[in-house]
Amino acid sequence: MNKAELIDLIMADKKSGFDSKASAERAVNAVIGALESGIKKDRKVAIVGFGTFSVRDRKARIGRNPQTGQEIKIKASRTVGFKPGKALKDQI
Repeated sequence: MNKAELIDLIMADKKSGFDSKASAERAVNAVIGALESGIKKDRKVAIVGFGTFSVRDRKARIGRNPQTGQEIKIKASRTVGFKPGKALKDQI
């Protein structure tokens, strides 16, 4: 599912209370913006029953170029990880 499909799904849900695609899109954008700022500020956002988004640090390492087989250095980096909550795990 992509962002546009998520917006359509929210708009189609009668219980959501959104009567237009524009209002559903504003709600999705607000949630995404809140997640982004929460991760930047606190390095962790926990939504009970859904899961936890957190910043993860990756160490520098040696990798291989799949085309040539030559070793390359991969820099240390940060990424966002997601750990699903128990309720979400149980549904899947």
